[in-house]
Amino acid sequence: FFVVPLFGFANAGLSFTGVGINSLMEPVALGVGLGLLLGKLVGVLGSVWMMVKMGVADLPATASWRQMTGVALLCGIGFTMSLFVALLAFNDPIAQDQAKLGIIAGSTLAAILGCMVLIGSDRRGMKHSISSGA
Repeated sequence: FFVVPLFGFANAGLSFTGVGINSLMEPVALGVGLGLLLGKLVGVLGSVWMMVKMGVADLPATASWRQMTGVALLCGIGFTMSLFVALLAFNDPIAQDQAKLGIIAGSTLAAILGCMVLIGSDRRGMKHSISSGA
């Protein structure tokens, strides 16, 4: 689980020298970071909600919408493919570095928020599925 992201991070070629909060406010970094965090959240959670409302799918009996929100947030960790796409999308090395910074910040924030939401969610369903052998 950790080999591919670790490989991507090691080969990202991002130097943290001179990187501050102002670097995160650059348009490319901000757009890429928020795209990973909010875009994945809205896309994944919105798709699940729409499928449930249309009757195409059912929410698992032991899952809550809060848990689905946590999982949707975790989808924002798209680190390796995001680096690949950013290098293809931006020709300017400065824009590439800003995109890499946004990817790292967005993925990290998505991981932290997703874990916090899941840790804080109701665990009754999880205990039920474990105790029933399902």
